[in-house]
Amino acid sequence: VLGLLVWSLLADTTYYLHAAYGWVMFVSIFFWILTLLLLLTYLLQLQLKFYMVPWTLLLMIFNLVATVLYLTAFVTSAAAVQPTSWRQWDYNRRAAASFFACVVMLTYGLSTFFSFRAWKGQGSNAATSQASQHA
Repeated sequence: VLGLLVWSLLADTTYYLHAAYGWVMFVSIFFWILTLLLLLTYLLQLQLKFYMVPWTLLLMIFNLVATVLYLTAFVTSAAAVQPTSWRQWDYNRRAAASFFACVVMLTYGLSTFFSFRAWKGQGSNAATSQASQHA
């Protein structure tokens, strides 16, 4: 939802006049689509059918790449916001898109942390740790 806010706020402005916003649009739409595909994969439980894929490692790498690219998109978007724009509504939408790009970057960063813990085996819950101790 947050990624959708980033690119929908930018899409409603004249982003095509500024090259910096093209990068922000690419990153936000690309990772929004990939995140939806991963969500669909987990909802349909396709990870159980493709058991040979290291899903925890794949998810950690995906989140790490998304964090780094959203960091560049956030910095680019925030640097390109100009308060003296002749279209005030463009300024408000671009500033909001920069804010939500920061929030999305932090969210992907937090997901990277939890994906790393799951990859290292430290992300188990109490039920799985109790079951493995008694087995």
